[in-house]
Amino acid sequence: MSTPNLYLPLIDLSSTDRASVAQSIRQACMDHGFFYVINHGIDDVTVSSLFSESKKFFDLPLSEKMKLERSKDLRGYMPPYAETLDPSSKFKGDLKESFDIGPSNDSLNQWPSKGKKPASLESYREKIMNVGFRLISLIALALNLDENYFTKIGALDSIMGFLRLLHYPGEIPESDKGKYGTSAHSDFVMITLLVSDGVPGLQICREKDRSPQLWEDVHHVEGALIVNIGDMMERWTNCTFRSTLHRVVAVGQDRYSAAFFLDPNYECVVECLETCCSETAPPRFTPIKCGDYLKERIRLAYSQ
Repeated sequence: MSTPNLYLPLIDLSSTDRASVAQSIRQACMDHGFFYVINHGIDDVTVSSLFSESKKFFDLPLSEKMKLERSKDLRGYMPPYAETLDPSSKFKGDLKESFDIGPSNDSLNQWPSKGKKPASLESYREKIMNVGFRLISLIALALNLDENYFTKIGALDSIMGFLRLLHYPGEIPESDKGKYGTSAHSDFVMITLLVSDGVPGLQICREKDRSPQLWEDVHHVEGALIVNIGDMMERWTNCTFRSTLHRVVAVGQDRYSAAFFLDPNYECVVECLETCCSETAPPRFTPIKCGDYLKERIRLAYSQ
């Protein structure tokens, strides 16, 4: 069951009133787990070049793309039907195809053009990571912490930060009708920053335990990024901030997007923040290293 378009809270990064912005982020993360970001500093040319490079790759013959099939190090190409993010789904395999890219200086990355990484992807990655760092600082304020809290505990040292290019096919066989572009899931990370080409399809479910689930269509805001809280941040905040279920439905049009997953340093310990627990709200989760947490989540996700 779904409803008309949902307008998420709008966060303006050009505002000089950081306390007000932080409070708006806090409310958005408690109510939705998702919000728009405008005036983020990533220009239209950079985004356009990103999608141009993405389309060029996904337009390659499948045989060429499969030469870059995703490795055990989680870098490279995944064809349609190779992944089902919702293990309870009755369908075998999501419709999307994707291409995963690790850190810029990572020798494990795979590239289609004689091993040369495209400058447009490098430019976008650098800019989206900077936006991510700015948001983490504001999220710290939103949690009544020092704005440099996550930097001080080493969470942002040598982060991985994967960029995933995504293509959802417009034309699908009759036998695939009803399948999802991406099935229902929440992200494993601290935060995800998403840019899309404007084609609809993204839906969120704010109450994951509700039955039946209510899915809301996320409205596209031109020039805005969509940011969502991941499971790791939900764990850090003792569920004060919500990691919201989301999915992408097929709409009969090709859809392109790019998700940047901001992970903490793998040695950083994720444990309940002091500002998110009390005698009446004790920590719900045991402390765990980021790397150990991600490895276990990935193992469970791909053991299906």
